[in-house]
Amino acid sequence: MKILLIVVGKTVDKWLQDGIHEYQSRLEHFSQFEIQVIPDLKNNRNMDFQTQKSLEGQSILKLLQPSDDVYLLDDKGQDFTSPGMASWLEKRMSQSSKRLVFIIGGPYGFSQPVYDRVPGRISLSRMTFSHQMVRLIFVEQLYRAFAILNNLPYHHE
Repeated sequence: MKILLIVVGKTVDKWLQDGIHEYQSRLEHFSQFEIQVIPDLKNNRNMDFQTQKSLEGQSILKLLQPSDDVYLLDDKGQDFTSPGMASWLEKRMSQSSKRLVFIIGGPYGFSQPVYDRVPGRISLSRMTFSHQMVRLIFVEQLYRAFAILNNLPYHHE
């Protein structure tokens, strides 16, 4: 199964880039994993946040295929423990959709058309993280889920 992570804007800090690359390389042992970056909007300082969300949403929707199994990383999403996430991932993979897609929006969240197209939401925490930080946390948790499923010593109970 191919897993795609769509993110809005490039990851700015080198230490975040390094961490993301580390877990991205680890994930390659378990699944085809790719990160697709939607470029930052030009002149976004001159846009109100609704316009910015709308334009980002249009870019997100263009990347989705009708058969994709898609989930937003959203603070109002379903909470998981790490073993719960592993179990959820195993179930998603057994249903063998073409692609499993996760989306991290920009700093203002998602537009309504994206919420309408993607009813599935996952929350990484009740705390708030920068959308840059969420990228690293998510790829680490995705790797942890695969480690749990493969009985690797990475996760301890």
